[in-house]
Amino acid sequence: MSVSCGVECVVILGFSRWLWKRCTYVGSDDSATWPPATPDEFEPVPRVCRLILAVYEPDLRHPKYLPAGGYRLDPDWVVKRVTYEQTLGHAPPYLIYVDHDHREIVVAIRGLNLAKESDYELLLDNRLGQQMFDGGYVHRGLLKSAIWLLNEESETLKRLWVENGSNYDLVFAGHSLGSGVASILAVIVVNHGDQLGGVPRSKVRCYAVAPARCMSLNLAVKYADVIHSIILQDDFLPRTPTPLEDIFKSIFWPWCFGQLAMLTVCRLPEGHLYT
Repeated sequence: MSVSCGVECVVILGFSRWLWKRCTYVGSDDSATWPPATPDEFEPVPRVCRLILAVYEPDLRHPKYLPAGGYRLDPDWVVKRVTYEQTLGHAPPYLIYVDHDHREIVVAIRGLNLAKESDYELLLDNRLGQQMFDGGYVHRGLLKSAIWLLNEESETLKRLWVENGSNYDLVFAGHSLGSGVASILAVIVVNHGDQLGGVPRSKVRCYAVAPARCMSLNLAVKYADVIHSIILQDDFLPRTPTPLEDIFKSIFWPWCFGQLAMLTVCRLPEGHLYT
């Protein structure tokens, strides 16, 4: 009896230790020993963040939500703005901007809109290990969104690339939900640059601000030279370990699913609180 109790105690302690380490593991542990980014590496980040914020503006010529220092963009260089009404829920709103000062063609994608049912449907269209891609796994809903966006804008991006001498950088940027779409979009373009006029890998960059979980580790490593993730200190969502995320879902998912199902089945107007 004493031996069996001792074995049980060892097993329980071992499992508890594993569970504690698993649930308290955060992304910053991976980068704890990494060197700080150089000024040249960090220079594009504030500029790209301002472009992402610009997607939220209804009118860039008469902005309502100016950040400190303004957006620092030329409205005449905005090639295209796409809203929820135009994406029909296939992707978050985005804009295409040609930055002639920095020789960049930028696709900036907005983040999750808590009042939009279509954003939740896109985010929840996924199961672990469901969608294989390029030797790894990606988020199914974000992949579908990235493919839709590329199909819609491939001709525009190709035209801009050629018109500007085929030597501008092609930059994909997004926040939160948009960062996942931008990241997968960058991966697709790296593998199919011929669809955009032969854009080489060295000319493709992605800046994912508060990035969504959208690809397996092997893909993240494979495209580490292309995708740059920006996380502000202890930002909760990007640094939440997967086990804690699953626990969070198990607690709140039934209620959230009920609300989403009601909106989907009944087709009630968005932007209202239903009880």
